[in-house]
Amino acid sequence: MTNFIGACKKCRQVGEKLHLKGTKCRTAKCPLEVRPTTPGQHGKKIGTKKISEYGKQLREKQKVKLMYGVLEGQFRRFFSLAAKQKGVTGEILLSLLERRLDNVLYRLKMSFSRKQARQMIVHGDVLVNGKRVTTPSYITKENDVVSLSEKILNNSVFMASVINKRINMGIRVPEWLELQKKDYKGIILRDPERSDVTAPIEEHLIVELYSK
Repeated sequence: MTNFIGACKKCRQVGEKLHLKGTKCRTAKCPLEVRPTTPGQHGKKIGTKKISEYGKQLREKQKVKLMYGVLEGQFRRFFSLAAKQKGVTGEILLSLLERRLDNVLYRLKMSFSRKQARQMIVHGDVLVNGKRVTTPSYITKENDVVSLSEKILNNSVFMASVINKRINMGIRVPEWLELQKKDYKGIILRDPERSDVTAPIEEHLIVELYSK
C-alpha cells in the first residue's frame, strides 16, 4: 500500500523529512515546511498526537522502510540477516541497508533519489565491478567498484540534467565511499558504521519491535 503514497505524503505520514524527492526536500517548497500536518483532510499538526511505545516502534520501522524504499518482506529479510551477525543488531541493520546498491548510487551522488537509483539499476544502467547488476537490493561489499553503463554515459541529456548536476552539488559523499568524478565511478572503501548514518533513526525501537 505504501508504494502508492506520494513521496511528500510519506514524509508527512511519519512526521519527518525522508528526502525522497531529492533537492526539493532542502527548499522552502517542501510540503512538510509548508504544511506540517499529518495526511488527510483533517490532518493534525505533527508532534501533537500522543503515541504509545508500540506506536513509536512501529512508526520508526515505517520511517526506515520508507527512507530506504523497501517493502515489509525485504525489511524482515534484512533484519534477519542483521540478527544472525555478531554485534549490535540495529547498527548492523542500518549498515546492510546503507550497502544496498540503490542507496550506494544515491550516496555517490549519481542519482537525485533512491527511487531514481532503483530505476537506473532495474534498467541495467549500473555496473558493479564491470558487471551489470539489475537488483536494487544487491548488497555491496568492501572494494566493490560501482560505475555507469555506456548507454548512460553516452546519453548527454541525462548526464547533464541528472548525473553532472547532482555530482557538482555541495553534498558530502560519506567517508566509507570514494567518488571518482572524472570516471563516474565509486568505490566501497569499507562497511558503513553507525556514525556514518546521520539521519535521526532510533534503531533500538525497531529491534524491540521485532523482539516481541
